[in-house]
Amino acid sequence: MNEQRKSDHIRINLEENVNFKQVTTGLEHYHFIHQALPELDLAEIDTSVSIFSKKLKIPLLISSMTGGTEQARHINLTLAEAAELKGIAMGVGSQRAAIEDSTLSNTFKVRQVAPTATLLANLGAVQLNYKYTPNDCQRAVDMIEADALILHFNTIQEAVQPEGNTNFSHLLKKVEQVCRVLTVPVVAKEVGWGFAEDTVRDLVNAGVAAIDVAGAGGTSWSEVERYRAKNVAQQRVAATFVDWGIPTTEAILAAKRAVSPSVPIIASGGLRNGLDMAKCIAMGATLGGMAKPFLVAAVKSLAEVLSEIEIINTELRIAMFGIGAASIADLQSTSRLTKRA
Repeated sequence: MNEQRKSDHIRINLEENVNFKQVTTGLEHYHFIHQALPELDLAEIDTSVSIFSKKLKIPLLISSMTGGTEQARHINLTLAEAAELKGIAMGVGSQRAAIEDSTLSNTFKVRQVAPTATLLANLGAVQLNYKYTPNDCQRAVDMIEADALILHFNTIQEAVQPEGNTNFSHLLKKVEQVCRVLTVPVVAKEVGWGFAEDTVRDLVNAGVAAIDVAGAGGTSWSEVERYRAKNVAQQRVAATFVDWGIPTTEAILAAKRAVSPSVPIIASGGLRNGLDMAKCIAMGATLGGMAKPFLVAAVKSLAEVLSEIEIINTELRIAMFGIGAASIADLQSTSRLTKRA
């Protein structure tokens, strides 16, 4: 059943329109004030950044997508090889399938093609209410020799799935326990509905080391589940929540208000190019995360993924050049981002 679900998710994301219908990321309302005299050489712009004590050449995360099937194994290996070659970070999809069936662990194991890349393991936070322990979280980390663990929060997706795990009660204490005993930092990640300011504060107080806001405006997982629904009633319920969530820009700003500058914010949820990423970093993010563009590229070839990364990097560098930002620190502290009505 789990394997079928993973196959469905890949197919639906590639073949169907699963975007939000009316809600957007909000990025279209933000614009940079052009600097015609940047006093910079484009070739000397530095896009490197550090996270989890590792240096990235580009502030980009290939967001968690998949695992648990043979197709997913090929996708993950392709993405990981690209992450290694380009010096960026990568998260794998939920490793629950491999925790429950160790024969599936090879669909997540990518360290052999990415010996130095920043890799993020991944489990659903709700599984801590379904017999998972901090030891299982450590198993997920060890399985892929990860630099950090993502705990993802996906209430709406679980609620609209017929087979969903919907007991999210008393979860914060269990997250805190994981943060306390794990050998690597924990990232709290939404999956496309965003975190509010009070939630971010609670998670950071519990020991979470970084926040991936994963706001609304990109892929809607209630829409993905609508395409998986077995009957009209399930379809109607899922369709009702197509525009639920906190837009990505609002989620970034909420997270920035909630955390100290030492807590990295990862901006994801509908980012589609390097200019989107530049805007998010100017709002306070450390990295931009993208999934859909890389899924589309990965099912074609490694060359397509490398090309996608290079285009995003070029767009980011030109945006930085266009406002006179020589480094990511300059971009994070710029006063040249403005919001238009």
